[in-house]
Amino acid sequence: MEEENKLISRIQRTGNRKAADELIRKYYDEIYTYVYKQMSDKHTAMDVTQNIFISMLKSISTYDNKKAGFRTWLYRIGTNKIIDYFRKNSVERRIIDLGEYDIEDQRMFTIDIENKELLLRLQDYINSLDMKSQQIFRLKIFAEYTFPQIASILSLPESTVKSNYYRLLKIIREEFEDEYY
Repeated sequence: MEEENKLISRIQRTGNRKAADELIRKYYDEIYTYVYKQMSDKHTAMDVTQNIFISMLKSISTYDNKKAGFRTWLYRIGTNKIIDYFRKNSVERRIIDLGEYDIEDQRMFTIDIENKELLLRLQDYINSLDMKSQQIFRLKIFAEYTFPQIASILSLPESTVKSNYYRLLKIIREEFEDEYY
C-alpha cells in the first residue's frame, strides 16, 4: 500500500512514466478479468481495459487516498467505463458464422447457444437499469466484491447496497422466470 501511494505521488507530481507503467502492471490483469467477464470478447475487453487505464491516468491528479483506496477508485472508473461501453453499443451484436465451428456434440452446442442467448438478454436487461443498480450488480457479480466493499466504492450505506442488490435479484428472477432450468 505504501509503495502504491509512492507511485501515485510520483505520477501526480511529475507524470513519471515508469511509475505509471508499474501501477498499471500491478492492476492490469485484475481489471482485465473484471472487464472480460462482462464482455465475453477478448478484443473488446482489451479495448475497454485500455480505456479504463487511460482515464485513470488522465484523472489521477484528482485522486485522493483519504477519500478512497486506489483499487476502489480504479474499480469505480472501470465500472463506469463498462456501463458507458454498453450504453453506446447496446444495439450492436456480432454475427457468428456457424460454418467456422465443428459441432461434435449437438446437444451441448444447443445448450451453449441457449445460455449465451440468455446471457445476452440478461446483459441487455442489466444495461437498461439505472447506473447505481448496474454498478452494484457488476461489482457484486463480476468483481465479486462484498457488500461493505461495494458500499465503500459507491459511497453508499451498506444497507442500501444490500437492499438494492436483493431487490434487483428478485426482479431478475421474476423477469427471467421461464428461463431458469
